[in-house]
Amino acid sequence: MEHRIAVLPGDGIGVEIVPEALKVLEMVGERYNRRFRFTQGLIGGAAYDAVGTPLPPETVNLCQNSDAVLLGAVGGPKWDHLPVHLRPEAGALLPLRKVLGLYANLRPVALFEPLVDASTLKPEVISGTDLLVIRELTGGLYFGEKKRQQTVEGVQAVDTLVYNSQEIERIVRLAFEMARQRKKHVTSVDKANVLESSRLWREIATQVAVDYPGVELNHMYVDNCAMQLVRAPRQFDVIVTENMFGDILTDQASMLTGSIGMLASASIGGSVALYEPAHGSAPDIAGQNKANPIATILSVAMMLEISFHLPEAAHLIRRAVADVLADGYRTGDLAQPGQPVVGTREMGDLVRNRIAAM
Repeated sequence: MEHRIAVLPGDGIGVEIVPEALKVLEMVGERYNRRFRFTQGLIGGAAYDAVGTPLPPETVNLCQNSDAVLLGAVGGPKWDHLPVHLRPEAGALLPLRKVLGLYANLRPVALFEPLVDASTLKPEVISGTDLLVIRELTGGLYFGEKKRQQTVEGVQAVDTLVYNSQEIERIVRLAFEMARQRKKHVTSVDKANVLESSRLWREIATQVAVDYPGVELNHMYVDNCAMQLVRAPRQFDVIVTENMFGDILTDQASMLTGSIGMLASASIGGSVALYEPAHGSAPDIAGQNKANPIATILSVAMMLEISFHLPEAAHLIRRAVADVLADGYRTGDLAQPGQPVVGTREMGDLVRNRIAAM
């Protein structure tokens, strides 16, 4: 069986971490008699430099005609001077999510026990952390109308936050379905004491909960959730929230795992899902063989599980990562004083070789 994968390395460390994930994917394919056909496309700043747009039509077509998409990272200060619609993040990621119908971003936050000392938080606080953040991905402030206008007080900037009941219901219902397969607890995060959109969000979440009597629902303000994530993260099972809140909370939650370099993600909802590490392009370490490829490797594990229905293969990758970490290997973002540091390629080889030896 052959699977077609659109490969979009993008910018910065994207071109270094993606090949390491592909090595792992090929090894798993050999074990499970699956062939993967990789086709590369341009996206982000690299696409702008090559063809004058961060999301070429050819890339959109490639993604639409693939079985899954693997993205590295986009953006960097080199392109910050461009108009908003040509910047890699706004001009590539947001429209690609929209055109592919990717309304839900899944970010599992699970601590590998060998990394309990890599976090800035106390081991007794974070040990055993295993939660899933589900972020709405195609609505809210990021997609609302944006404008500037002159007033008597000066220039006024306006960002519009819009959600309708259908958008809220589908993401909340997904959260309940996911919770059914986990610990049966959903935390819906909003700012209902201030925002009308959040009051609607809370109403819809409460209505959806009626259809899932075996799943507990609780509501939490986003500021309280941010505090609770670092105070007592084990209280959470599935967190569901709107676009901007989810963007912020998942970066915070990454520190529960020791580094944002450990946080994988899947964007789903359309016929083709997109998988990417949660971190950015890290231009300060790009091209130096320093980047942590594990988030990208764990992202292809999610791809195997969600798009290709191979949960055993996904589990194999996670076991291999756990074993390599247990053996003491660390990239720079995870290393404690005195620990040896391996590079991007070396970490990818270690995981791949561990799979081969299993």
